[in-house]
Amino acid sequence: MLSGQLTTVAAALFTGAAIYVNVAEQPARQALAAGPMLVQWQASYRRAALMQASLALIGGALGCWAAYDLADGRWLLAALLLVANWPYTLLCIKPTNDALHRLPIAEAEPDARRLVATWGRLHAGRSALGFGGGRGLSLGRALSLQRHAGNHRIGRTRPQQGASRCST
Repeated sequence: MLSGQLTTVAAALFTGAAIYVNVAEQPARQALAAGPMLVQWQASYRRAALMQASLALIGGALGCWAAYDLADGRWLLAALLLVANWPYTLLCIKPTNDALHRLPIAEAEPDARRLVATWGRLHAGRSALGFGGGRGLSLGRALSLQRHAGNHRIGRTRPQQGASRCST
């Protein structure tokens, strides 16, 4: 059970951070002039990349542990959605990241505004993967808890070792 709880926490942290960027940080950043917007994106990205990458890996590893520990493959599927942020970032977002890092602050207009807007749309994919993984983990957790609770209801006795759960 601990494995599922820790997995759910890691997925929630990842998803919350990703969604925060989309609904709060990105719109505020885009309200700035091009130069300050680029400076803010570069500083924020350096800090957030390590956190988001770590949370995706930790959530994925914990999800694998939960799948093994709880003998439930739904946890593995959800873990894979979290870990999918790595290839998604490297294949889809990295070219935009690299272009934003190479862009000189003095020459930010108009490319910075276009690239930051593109980056925001691509980052929403990270939020979606985190949300999908979190929903999968929540579903796996709920079903595992339901199965666990069904075996330990008050007044219900566990079958003796070697005995069948089904009686004829």
